[in-house]
Amino acid sequence: MKFQEQKSSGQEKDEASIELLRQLTRKLCSSDISSARLAAFNLSWMQEDGLAILTETLLGNFSRTTKKAAAYGLRSMKGRMKKMASEVLEQGLKHRDRTTKAACVKALFLMKGGTPKKGGSHSKPK
Repeated sequence: MKFQEQKSSGQEKDEASIELLRQLTRKLCSSDISSARLAAFNLSWMQEDGLAILTETLLGNFSRTTKKAAAYGLRSMKGRMKKMASEVLEQGLKHRDRTTKAACVKALFLMKGGTPKKGGSHSKPK
């Protein structure tokens, strides 16, 4: 059996990537935090397009879940995009929305090597 490679035109690839970005943006705005975080992580691999979408959702008028997922995606950025993502998170510290500020504070803390607190206010020390 011989594998036949299909060559697609540049326009078909562009349309496919635009559709993928639309789907990921829809999932990012989901009320389910798991699917929103997964979409944000996938967007973090999409360089400038992913950065633009994550920035827009973090700084825009979106739900708490969406903003937290966007901050997760920004802190998951790799390579040359990591510096730009941290600049966006620092910009979010100056934002008037307290949800945006809180998400940015936590994301920057984790990016700098901080460890998240285990347990909650309900756990008692032994």
